[in-house]
Amino acid sequence: MTDIIEHMSEALAVRVTGEVDDLTASGLLALARDRKAAEERAAADLLEVAARWADLHPPESIHHAASFSVPAAGWEHEEPIAGEGCPLVAEFCVAELGGVLGVSTVAAKKLIGHALELRHRLPRLWAQVHAGRVPAWKARAVAETTIHSSPALTKEAAGFVDAQVAAVAGRVGPAQLDRLVAEAIRLCDLAEADRTADPEDGYLYVDPRHVTVDTRDVHYAGTMRVEAELGIADALDLDRALTQGAAQRKALGSTDTLDVRRSQALGDLARTQTALDLAGVGADPQRLPAAREVVLHAHFDAGFSGDTTVFGPTGRLEKGQRLLLLEQVKSWCADTRTKVTIKPVIDLNTALHTDAYQVPDRIREQVVLRDRTCVFPHCTRPARRADVDHVIPHDPGAEAECRPQPGPTQTDNLAALCRGHHRLKTHSAWRYAMVAPGVFEWTSPHAYRYRRDNTGTTALDPPDAPPGIPRPRRP
Repeated sequence: MTDIIEHMSEALAVRVTGEVDDLTASGLLALARDRKAAEERAAADLLEVAARWADLHPPESIHHAASFSVPAAGWEHEEPIAGEGCPLVAEFCVAELGGVLGVSTVAAKKLIGHALELRHRLPRLWAQVHAGRVPAWKARAVAETTIHSSPALTKEAAGFVDAQVAAVAGRVGPAQLDRLVAEAIRLCDLAEADRTADPEDGYLYVDPRHVTVDTRDVHYAGTMRVEAELGIADALDLDRALTQGAAQRKALGSTDTLDVRRSQALGDLARTQTALDLAGVGADPQRLPAAREVVLHAHFDAGFSGDTTVFGPTGRLEKGQRLLLLEQVKSWCADTRTKVTIKPVIDLNTALHTDAYQVPDRIREQVVLRDRTCVFPHCTRPARRADVDHVIPHDPGAEAECRPQPGPTQTDNLAALCRGHHRLKTHSAWRYAMVAPGVFEWTSPHAYRYRRDNTGTTALDPPDAPPGIPRPRRP
């Protein structure tokens, strides 16, 4: 079957390539336009599919509650994933949709949430998407904003935003669309304040102040993005502090650019100036706390030159799975009063075990280093913050009954699962097995199968076969 599908795919590719080769410039432009229109129709259809998938899994579909008496925190629960007025969805249905789409559970949850927000709270925009006048991605951007607006938008307020934005969403760019949505929300807030507030008390408004550190996106240069909205006085004070800190660093001999020195000065403020007494106050350096504790889980190839360990120039930073330069680590660790902790190397090829149910730190560390992330299909949550699950459940009564332990606490029976997917594995029809060290095969409630290892996720089921070629039956 796989050979047939691969042959048909190759034939289709050859045919399409041949068609493109025969087209003129005008024909290529027309083909590009048609393909783009087809892509947008498919995206609109996917929103409809996501909404209907949610319809099939209302809270009433959670059958466990009627059959079992268990702590409520462990079982599937109602999942609010869109704004007020949208239906609730059974939590565990999200993961299966994500699996067939090849995206994480979080991404699938966002897709369903956007679809419900559009259908129930932004109906004009929903209609524009399905009429082909607004691309799905633009509508989803609006839905993302209305779902997460603070304070939360009522259904009526979301309808006001819908009325202001839907007619023009297809004709403006992303930046202008963002401004239109923000302005509509502001007008709605002012109208609500005018309706409910005592004029002598002034108007209510959405406080825009925030500081956001994007820890999910680590640049290859070893930096993170920080975005902030401050009060005027706080912003001016911060600017003066950064200007002074940058000047002090230059006076001390720094050759970095002004922007780099200002960013370093912000770090000094975060560490309350314990890194270095730049002002020359004369504090006793022995009494200062560590300015920075470097907790880096970095992996480098290493060898020996005589009695000296020699590290390779590049490695991998565990957080974000980013490329890391050895020179970057040296520069981070060279800062004044930085505390560096070196932990022993754990051999990933050695099987570790214990007779107890609880996972010791050394075995947990080995599982974390092996799996890197949660091992559920397409999940990217770091293994270091995940649970360590017994793949075959541990039987607490086996020892007392003199039976072999079916689920031993050992490396080849343990896997890193984030808390959500740990619950899903324990309390739903999802099943998995470890087929090789660090290699897992998952089966969904509808019998879709996936292989997951530290390189990613692979679907084990072939795509739907063309008409006339039966799809292989799943076990």
